[in-house]
Amino acid sequence: MGRAIVDNSELVRWRALPALDVLKVLADHIKEDPDFIPLTRHNASRWHVNVAGREYEFLCEGPKFYDTRQKRGGGGAIDLAMYVFGLDFKGAVGRLKGVL
Repeated sequence: MGRAIVDNSELVRWRALPALDVLKVLADHIKEDPDFIPLTRHNASRWHVNVAGREYEFLCEGPKFYDTRQKRGGGGAIDLAMYVFGLDFKGAVGRLKGVL
């Protein structure tokens, strides 16, 4: 079986993508919290998300995401795919290649 090759420019692009854009592609269901008022990060938004049968509540700002329920976060499309699907780096890259 051949290796899936991802060049550095693609990795750089994935790291810079807004987390919300990535969630919209990966999620089975996504809904913005209309009552959320950011207190410190004025560009942040809160989203209720379902991915593969699991529920999340994410704060998103640019490429960064934060799961308010598990108190964990990260940045970039690869980190987000690894987090929501429980994948390693290679698995996340394979998942993203088909949708981004």
